[in-house]
Amino acid sequence: MTNTATATIVSLEEFLIYWQGHRALTRRVIEVFAEDQLFTFSAAPPMRPFGVMAWEIHQVSELTLNGLLTGKWPEPDWREGVSKDRAELLKAWDALSGRLEREFLKVDLAFFPQTHTLPWGEMTGWAAAIYTIDNEIHHRGQGYVYLRALGIEPPAFYER
Repeated sequence: MTNTATATIVSLEEFLIYWQGHRALTRRVIEVFAEDQLFTFSAAPPMRPFGVMAWEIHQVSELTLNGLLTGKWPEPDWREGVSKDRAELLKAWDALSGRLEREFLKVDLAFFPQTHTLPWGEMTGWAAAIYTIDNEIHHRGQGYVYLRALGIEPPAFYER
């Protein structure tokens, strides 16, 4: 006889706190860069400047939230919305953080285990949400390398 049980490892509320913690940390990384280096400095060309990577993080996060809410996962236009203005990036960043706070908990729990076709492959809703955070951590790590190359102390990674 097989006994199966459904266990919740993390609630939607806890997941949202985790995601928002990463977003707050990445926001602090954006702020630490000198204005003239956020969109120009690259530690190893042809790697992109961190400001460009931050816009990608924003776009992936926005696509994921929209996809989780609507079931639609369109191919993003990676160049749309990208500016070389920190204030514009932070304004968009904060607006999306506000949307996450207001809308993420409205995602139907049944949507998470379902498989969806995203621009970068098929995955469940949970995998898509986790991928979004993994992508942010990956690019933020690149930002940490850039900051250290510039002689700037990055924010403590564990302070979310």
